[in-house]
Amino acid sequence: MSSDSDEVEILMSNTSVQGGVNLEDVNLEDVNLEDVNLENIVNLKDGVQVEDGANVDGGTNVISSSSSGPSEPFIGMLFEDVDDAQAFYKAYARRKGFAIRTNHTRLSKDDKTLCAVDYVCTREGFRRASRKEQDRTIPEPVETKIGCKAIMGIKKDGKKWIVNKFVVGHNHILLTPRSTSFLRGHRGVSKVQKKLIMTLNESGVPTRKIMSVLSKESGGDFNVGCIGKDVENYVGNKRRKVFEEGDAQRLYSYFVDRQLKEPGFVFSMQVDKNGCMGSCFWADARSRAAYQYFGDVVTFDATYLTNIYKMPFVPFSGVNHHHQTIMFGCALLVSETAESYTWLLRTWQEAMLGHAPSTIITDDDKAMAKAIGEVLPNTIHRLCLWHILQKFPEHLAHAYNKYPDFQKDFRHCIHETITTDEFEQEWALILVKYELGENTWLQNLYARRDKWVPAYLRSTFCAGMSTTQRSESMNKFFKDYVKSSTMVSDFVHQYEKAIDARYFKEKEKDVRTKSTRAIMKTPLKIEEAAAMVYTRKSFMIFQNELFDSLRYQAKKLSKEGETKTYGVNAYGKETPLYHVTLEGDEEHATCTCHKWEFMGILCRHILCVFGKKMKLDRLPQHYVLERWTINAKSRPIPDIPSPEGHIREGLDEPTMRKTKTMLQLYDIVELGSQSDAKHNHLTVALEKVHKELLEMDDNVECSRACEPTKDDHNMGSQVISNFSQTVQDPPRVPTKGRPKSLRAKNPKESHATKKRHCSICKNEGHAKNNCPSVRDIGPTIDNISQHVDP
Repeated sequence: MSSDSDEVEILMSNTSVQGGVNLEDVNLEDVNLEDVNLENIVNLKDGVQVEDGANVDGGTNVISSSSSGPSEPFIGMLFEDVDDAQAFYKAYARRKGFAIRTNHTRLSKDDKTLCAVDYVCTREGFRRASRKEQDRTIPEPVETKIGCKAIMGIKKDGKKWIVNKFVVGHNHILLTPRSTSFLRGHRGVSKVQKKLIMTLNESGVPTRKIMSVLSKESGGDFNVGCIGKDVENYVGNKRRKVFEEGDAQRLYSYFVDRQLKEPGFVFSMQVDKNGCMGSCFWADARSRAAYQYFGDVVTFDATYLTNIYKMPFVPFSGVNHHHQTIMFGCALLVSETAESYTWLLRTWQEAMLGHAPSTIITDDDKAMAKAIGEVLPNTIHRLCLWHILQKFPEHLAHAYNKYPDFQKDFRHCIHETITTDEFEQEWALILVKYELGENTWLQNLYARRDKWVPAYLRSTFCAGMSTTQRSESMNKFFKDYVKSSTMVSDFVHQYEKAIDARYFKEKEKDVRTKSTRAIMKTPLKIEEAAAMVYTRKSFMIFQNELFDSLRYQAKKLSKEGETKTYGVNAYGKETPLYHVTLEGDEEHATCTCHKWEFMGILCRHILCVFGKKMKLDRLPQHYVLERWTINAKSRPIPDIPSPEGHIREGLDEPTMRKTKTMLQLYDIVELGSQSDAKHNHLTVALEKVHKELLEMDDNVECSRACEPTKDDHNMGSQVISNFSQTVQDPPRVPTKGRPKSLRAKNPKESHATKKRHCSICKNEGHAKNNCPSVRDIGPTIDNISQHVDP
């Protein structure tokens, strides 16, 4: 392109080519501008004026004289301030198809204030030679600077700013106005978008779905104003600021602030000699109160990794009266040692008012078992049956491979034996039959059979749980809220959201139980009585047992004094035979299935005997476990502040006001979008309200409302003074690529797969299609046939 044509602006809307051709219809990519004399084809209409003597670095300046105001810069154009000038040139660049940046600024020699600014095209200048010559580990990025001369310069003229430079010419293809939204100079995340992005990001929404939401809200992808990379950069900058502030210190500040707002909230944090955060534990008032009602059985699992430091997430969980998983507090541990578990259990017990659970279920971990034995000596420690069974294929692989019936016999021994004697007999037969008597691993496991074999634990109350599935179900639930790159300060917020969601479901079940009537399956009065006292889920379990009891028959086997023993089995089947012992008052009974002892709900076998004795007209009160009833949480707990009250008092008033206003504005905006007249009227009204709000003075009111009381001040000082030093972040664990799993897998899950064997040479490591022996003797028949002409 010639130097003359570089500095000539063609007004597309008001200029046409001689001969009646409109330049808007010309594809500039097909035209070589160096071969075209623009002076011969530009036809200046009445709406186009050339300002005589306006020399911008030797170029020609063309402006519009439209009555609606200039749409393009010109020499001598005035602006109120620098921001107005930049906004005007940026809007002009967007229409023309390029982006701008600030190239040069000058300060006054007298008072050092800004006196001149030059705005240029983003493709102005060239890449530095030093950057081209440096060694790179990644490919050199594409060049964007190619020496474009387009510029608009402004300088201070009294109290206003005047355009003193304006060059139009570009040495590159200009984009369409729609495509300019992809240029960096026209991209940006607005204030409203930032709030929406952070809300979605905190809720675990990925970037691609955030962009989908922004596109929907903006009316299309081209109207968003930013791309996915901008969203990632914004979120990344937020995360970097958190690291600069200190992730652990931010977590500690959150705990202190939460404790001030909610007295029932408790936390504890360890700090090492270097001031780095160690293990930490926390529990809110709801979790502490829930433990007082449902803390008889607790599951304890430490196999889930949920943060950037790879600190295991350890939830204390149980089951409520709706048979839903609930939390009794949680912790993040820096190490899985006996010392760490001991500290955690002591801290947890202190938070739970010193009440130990009757049963605790964990996976098979020596450090955990040692800590439980030391801190909870009177608690029954059960091992997770699922984790135990997962290790059998690993340690007894030879038995699985050699004996096809081993798995069937072994499963019957574990799951189908009812009494301990039956288990002992079948276990001894398996050891002899499959030659496992010398297996040391099996001997060690057998020595602890009272912790994991169902026959030994049927009489132990476990609220229906035999594994740590409750903890693992919570781990799966938390996957929707956290990920491997989550910082600990963000994790606690996500944890609170997850807990809120769980308690919301509990309230939903409460309302359903109290506002609906269960459907009866039988005409028995005991069923109606159970429906009145049990929660809906508990009633359905009892109802199934009652209905199935009608399929069983009871025969008296023996009588010793007033005690009678009945044999109960299903009609048409002789086995299994359950023994029900009925006391003399015919109100108390025990069954060899021990469902009542294990779960707290009467079994079908006892109900069958009660039916034989015509005792199904009412539900005995001593067979109603309070934890499964509708009123399970009616008992007050004076030592823990009411969690319900603190939920109401802890509402964020600005957030509530904003939410209420947004709901009102949504209806108004919907009406305003129906026509141009309504839209214009709403715009004027909003501008008026905006100015009025800015003029309102809320400083006095806010200072009175936010002024802390003397008691609040003393309380805050006491809490903060307990921990004077700054908490440093724990060491980060770097990873490459996506983590393979958030859950710490057991050895069986990470066991190496069987190596491939070649069917030709019988060697490992390859298949027949890439066997070296075949490759050495040349192509096969199939390969040759591909080259044979038909």
